[in-house]
Amino acid sequence: MNTRPQIDYDEDVLLLEEAVELRNLVVYNDEINTFDHVIKTLMDVCGHQPEQAEQCTLLIHYKGKCAVKVGTYEELEPMCTAIHDRGISADVV
Repeated sequence: MNTRPQIDYDEDVLLLEEAVELRNLVVYNDEINTFDHVIKTLMDVCGHQPEQAEQCTLLIHYKGKCAVKVGTYEELEPMCTAIHDRGISADVV
């Protein structure tokens, strides 16, 4: 004899997915800011580890720009503003 209640799963279950558009926070090279300033900014604003911040800074220097963070516009916009406040050029693209 089966003592477990039998459950019918005839209902359709819908999976709702939110379409999220990911963007890049791009930092640009300039002739004004020092490596140390850019490294510290990436650590403070973007939460980078020292090694990651240094690698991004080298890419910024040699390639002219680097995507330092990926996320939604709402996540990246305050970071972009904080980077601007430190005198560094950046855009959310």
